[in-house]
Amino acid sequence: MRVIRASLSGPCHDPDEKTVLALVSDLIWAHTPAAHGLEHLRAKAAADGVDVYLFLRAASEAAALTQAHAILDGARAPLRAHGFSTTEPHH
Repeated sequence: MRVIRASLSGPCHDPDEKTVLALVSDLIWAHTPAAHGLEHLRAKAAADGVDVYLFLRAASEAAALTQAHAILDGARAPLRAHGFSTTEPHH
C-alpha cells in the first residue's frame, strides 16, 4: 500500500466543512475505475483548499504517482465544476 498526497485549491472553509470534504471524496470515488488501485482516501481541510490522501495498491512509488495522476485527471472536470483545481500529487 502506498500513500500519495494531492492538494486541491478551492473552497475549504465552507460553513459546512464536513459536507465539502465528503463531496471531494465522493467525486474522486465516482470517477476512479478499479484499475487505478484506489483502496481508501481521506480528505482533510487545508489552509488553501483540501489535502487528499490516496491509499493505493501499487508496486512502487513511481507506479503510485502514475495512478494518482490518472485518478486526478479523471476527477478534474467534476472537481473544477465545484470550484476545486488540482496540483501535482506527491509522496
